[in-house]
Amino acid sequence: AVATTSSGGPRSDPETLATLGAACRGRERVRFGYRDRAGEESRREVEPHALVNDRTRWYLLAWDRARGDWRTFRVDRITDPTPLGARFEPRPIPGDDAAAAVTASLRSATYRYRARVTLKVPAEEAERRFAASWGTITPIDEASCEYATSDDDVGWLALRLLMLGVDFAAHEPPELLAELERLERRLRAAR
Repeated sequence: AVATTSSGGPRSDPETLATLGAACRGRERVRFGYRDRAGEESRREVEPHALVNDRTRWYLLAWDRARGDWRTFRVDRITDPTPLGARFEPRPIPGDDAAAAVTASLRSATYRYRARVTLKVPAEEAERRFAASWGTITPIDEASCEYATSDDDVGWLALRLLMLGVDFAAHEPPELLAELERLERRLRAAR
């Protein structure tokens, strides 16, 4: 019933999405394998509450029974989801908004490269134009703001900044500055 266009990024298995969606709707606990960003694998037993789509990725917001806390799982990293037949009483979702809870989780994640950038647009414009999960925006003055964002892939981080479509000045980390210089040379050579 759902079709998506290819974005070139990781794709979620439709069967996994269907299994998780049914478990959310039926308030049924699920066990699955999970591979985190570092490639570490674990088995999880969760109370699934909601599936959230954020541009090109699906996320599961769930109560992790072993950790006794809310967790956000990338669906493309979930393997062999198995409904356990055990029902649960739904817990109040943080902020009563699954999408906001996932966005907050993604914003608070710690990645290898943490960028600090001055955007040459007012903070209000930046907040309207950019994906909330990509970072935080702090006003500097009426015409600029600071943008803090991060990623494990410095190449993707540099491209994300270019995709913002606004003038900016990158301050850190040094790896990002070097990657932006490399991209500048490639663009100049393309003329």
